Amino acid sequence: MRIRLDGTRAEVIDALFRLRLNFTVTDASRLYPDRTKPSHWRIYLTTTPRQRKVNSP
Repeated sequence: MRIRLDGTRAEVIDALFRLRLNFTVTDASRLYPDRTKPSHWRIYLTTTPRQRKVNSP
């Protein structure tokens, strides 16, 4: 799955951290500055679902 994150640097970093909890990020582009909003950035990610571990008793 390809995902585009767009926001302030702090928002993008926070979202990337949270996405990595549920997805494996297989590729990430560099941060691109947003031309219309000087304080905003964007990054493109390629992800796959993370395999859930099943605990056995």
